[in-house]
Amino acid sequence: MAVKKKKGKVVDKEQVESVSEKTDGVVNKGDENQADANGNEIKEQTSEDKYNDLNNRFLRLYAEFENFRKRTNKERLDIINNANADLLKDLIPVIDDFERAITNNEGSEDVVAIKEGFSLIYNKYKGILQTKGLKPMEAKGEVFDPEVHEAVANMPTEDKELKGKIIDDLEKGYFLNEKVLRYAKVVVGQ
Repeated sequence: MAVKKKKGKVVDKEQVESVSEKTDGVVNKGDENQADANGNEIKEQTSEDKYNDLNNRFLRLYAEFENFRKRTNKERLDIINNANADLLKDLIPVIDDFERAITNNEGSEDVVAIKEGFSLIYNKYKGILQTKGLKPMEAKGEVFDPEVHEAVANMPTEDKELKGKIIDDLEKGYFLNEKVLRYAKVVVGQ
């Protein structure tokens, strides 16, 4: 009986033979079948199994992507639908002011007080819109610019300085954060 050293331990020949008998049934990596850690046989996947596995992964990934797409579209619609909530919330006090003014003005004959009340409400309304980025367009006396002005009419003028310039501002234009929200409707001198 020969004695072999294995990792510093003395092992006799019978132990080595019993270990080699146990490993004879296990197939190496290049063969069809493999053994897991417990010595159970694992069959190599066929091409059909691989195809089914990849197809299953693809379908799960596609379903996950579709759910993501639907969720983001729903979130986008919610954002769009609720985008004006802050503006509307700020405009509610203006409506309250108008309702109070209408109630108070039913029996009032003081024209100056009525004008002053409506002027105060107008300034409050205008201030709220300006804080939200709305800015009126100054058009009268400016050179006509088709990028921001809409010519409604041309008016002949004898003054050479008014040719090509805006004579009258029929409907005021507005910018929203430096982008044209509404074009100014103007009369241009010729």
